Amino acid sequence: MKAGFIGTGSMGSILIEAFIHSGAFNPEQIIAGNRTIRKVELLAETYPGLLVAQSNREVVLESDIIFLCVKPSEFKKVIDEIKEDVLPSQFIVSITSPVLIKHLESLLPSKISKIIPSITNYVLSGATLCIHGNRMQPEDKEWLENLFAHISSPIRVSENYTRISSDLSSCGPAFLANFIQSFIDAAVEVTGISPEEATLLASEMTLGTGKLLTTGGFNPTTLQKRVSVPGGITAEGLRILDEELSGVFSRVIHATHDKYQEDLEKTEQQLTIKQQSSQ
Repeated sequence: MKAGFIGTGSMGSILIEAFIHSGAFNPEQIIAGNRTIRKVELLAETYPGLLVAQSNREVVLESDIIFLCVKPSEFKKVIDEIKEDVLPSQFIVSITSPVLIKHLESLLPSKISKIIPSITNYVLSGATLCIHGNRMQPEDKEWLENLFAHISSPIRVSENYTRISSDLSSCGPAFLANFIQSFIDAAVEVTGISPEEATLLASEMTLGTGKLLTTGGFNPTTLQKRVSVPGGITAEGLRILDEELSGVFSRVIHATHDKYQEDLEKTEQQLTIKQQSSQ
């Protein structure tokens, strides 16, 4: 099995490194290409055996499964380059949420899935969102999800809920980190605790909380109830958070959905124009 990657930006490189670290692929099984070739060369220097592709076509010609790790605005160009070389037996995996499976299936003959990763996959944790195309047979879906199980917990979602699912699993780490950093900054400012000590304490707290919510038998509501008691210190802190954060996450979700809709419309227009011009 040979895995090809078109695009080695932030998420593309995270996937490559996670697959290698988990043992899902050896470096010799990976070929990667990028608009800036030096990025791939650096990966090859870190992981000897990884093959540097000189073109997107080379990635497709040398691979059984191809990961498209490019921005929505780059999809038309990439598809134009590879469409004549893609085979029905190959797997195409897009990690770009605004690119719909129906558009990819109309332009490429391969088996197609959309898998939305998360930065948490870098430490072989977190979720990957799995949306499969019509050509994916049950055994194909099982094989692909077993592959991603090396680096994540694969979760099947409806394409209609791609954005909100991504908000929770992929954007969520940044949102949570923002909250934690604000907590740390306030602790340092108000009490004089060192930033290093506050960061260590908050980071360990976050790790432990994640374990409680996944394997510890708690959900967010029961965890809050277990930690706080009426009239206690935690309860007073939760009261302030409830007051100050009321409506914040609704506004966040509206903002991410508005941006997603904008990207979706632009991408749909590009790929629809591409499809019409090829007929």
